[in-house]
Amino acid sequence: MNAKKYFGTDGIRGRVGEAIINPEFILKLGWAVGRVLNEKYGVAKVLVGKDTRISGYLLESVLEAGLSAAGIDAWMLGPMPTPAVAYLTRTFRAQVGIEISASHNPYYDNGIKFFSSEGKKLSDQFELAIEEQLHKPMRLVEAAKLGKAKRINDAPGRYIEFCKSTLGIKSSLNGLKIVVDCANGATYQVAPAVLSELGASVVEVGVDPNGFNINDNCGSTSPKLLAEVVLAEKADLGIAFDGDGDRVVMVDHKGEIVDGDELLFIIAKHGFTRGVLHGGIVGTQMSNLGLEIGLHKLGIDFKRTQVGDRYVIDELYANNWLLGGESSGHIAHLGITTTGDGIISALQVLNAVCHSGKSLHELKSQMIKYPQVLLNIKCSCPKSFIKDKAIEAAIAKITKTLGEYGRVLLRPSGTEPVIRVMAEGENIDLVSRGAEELAEVVRKIFGHN
Repeated sequence: MNAKKYFGTDGIRGRVGEAIINPEFILKLGWAVGRVLNEKYGVAKVLVGKDTRISGYLLESVLEAGLSAAGIDAWMLGPMPTPAVAYLTRTFRAQVGIEISASHNPYYDNGIKFFSSEGKKLSDQFELAIEEQLHKPMRLVEAAKLGKAKRINDAPGRYIEFCKSTLGIKSSLNGLKIVVDCANGATYQVAPAVLSELGASVVEVGVDPNGFNINDNCGSTSPKLLAEVVLAEKADLGIAFDGDGDRVVMVDHKGEIVDGDELLFIIAKHGFTRGVLHGGIVGTQMSNLGLEIGLHKLGIDFKRTQVGDRYVIDELYANNWLLGGESSGHIAHLGITTTGDGIISALQVLNAVCHSGKSLHELKSQMIKYPQVLLNIKCSCPKSFIKDKAIEAAIAKITKTLGEYGRVLLRPSGTEPVIRVMAEGENIDLVSRGAEELAEVVRKIFGHN
């Protein structure tokens, strides 16, 4: 299979105004998507959502124009979480869903995420077909066949009702005081509504987007703010989403962060105990050893994939399993929806809290996390990174020092110009020294400080 030039593991992403996230390229991209859809379906419609970045207005307009130029109708959703676009693409029987978002990145980045008619990531073949069209001259269909645009005004309400339905008609959040941090992003309308309509007393944070403050010292990538508000409000717990709502982390009543591994464990244990889950759980290379050991003690299988929700979901389908996720809080529950969904994941955790009668802190404490240190080493071309003998020797030495339950991982980032160094084990001092030692070897080889 040919290598893709523009598509990464989660669509197309970059800095606004540079090589690919610019009006000219996005116009051509919309047209290229339309051309592929024309060849595949003849007549097609595409749903388009976005997060709250200032550049979303620009990219939304040119993407719509590109689709129209290819004869494709665009149904505009406005600000909507990425998983909402996946859900609505299925329910509206659209052929493709598109989210304009750079997820947890700063406002000056943006990207284009795609979903198939089934609410899944596009296949490699579909993405390659789009890239093939991008290399062809852009030609408009005749005027009578130009695509039209339609705005779907009730999209938020539709998604809110779907989220509420996943908790069960008899379940409620009555009596819970919850702080919700929407990262000034795509969940700012729907997440507070879901929680309050289910009966929770909701304190809202990060719900005033201005185009520039998305993910800015708030949300799942900066949960310190959430912890402070939970303590100040004496809330039962807090929930933080990232800019496009496909990730979630939580905070317990003591202000302690509950990350994706711990949330995944809580959902898994509750689901298997009640008999609503089967098979095993999928994590990634970065998943904490404590998750794997905790699941094995419960008799639950666990498999690791490369980092990236695409790989997690592919492995779930390959094994006919339902639940998997990443430490970052990107959790997919295929028994409920087709992609990672921060709101759905949070509701599953709240379901465990309500049914068990235990606090989030108590549920989190049932999984023992192993100390883990992650360091980022700057590298101009991390994807070309190849281990050499010095690195392999350092890894072998550090792994031996960390003992039976220790491990070391070295990998290039898929989204940043860095190489990630991770060490994990029972002893935090040994883990920290091991990570620094390996990082120093990598720095010497690549000449960065």
